[in-house]
Amino acid sequence: MPLRGIRGATTTSLDTHDGIIEGTQELLEQIFQSNPGLRTEDIASIIFTTTNDLNAAYPALAARKMGWDQVPMMCAQEIPVPDSLPACIRILIHWNTDREQKDVHHVYLHEAMALRPDLCK
Repeated sequence: MPLRGIRGATTTSLDTHDGIIEGTQELLEQIFQSNPGLRTEDIASIIFTTTNDLNAAYPALAARKMGWDQVPMMCAQEIPVPDSLPACIRILIHWNTDREQKDVHHVYLHEAMALRPDLCK
């Protein structure tokens, strides 16, 4: 079975525990809605990153609170590129699926839509 990547990003206006958790949960829910058939047991791993202005919580905690306790996850900080989008949470989900790469739907929310307007609906 091939391994596919699902990309996504969102922004939050609050560097608080709740702001990061709620923003990440919204992103994960939208990724699931956009990719019918996606199941946590088919996820090989997830990498979350945040910009350096977000450090009040680990985004992976949002997934754990959603019951994803068997999915391997890791959080990291983005490279602090000058003039990059602030308050951004990014995700890369490694999905075991027979779906073609062109049929995988990536999700960008709020100000993060500017990162990949070609992938935004």
